[in-house]
Amino acid sequence: MKLTVDSALCQAYGLCKEEAPDLVELDEFGYSTPVGDGTVTEGQQSDAESAVRVCPAKALRLVT
Repeated sequence: MKLTVDSALCQAYGLCKEEAPDLVELDEFGYSTPVGDGTVTEGQQSDAESAVRVCPAKALRLVT
């Protein structure tokens, strides 16, 4: 499973980073990007789902 960020939708709220600090980092302008290649381990799945849920711009997605 991977966490992806649609950069066209991201509005730099940063809420996803608060929910999943091990999975999301912010670029120099505050926009979200996945850490590494976005791979989500089984132990990180709950945090990833929370990050997707709290994104007001609906920019995050979990894909298999």
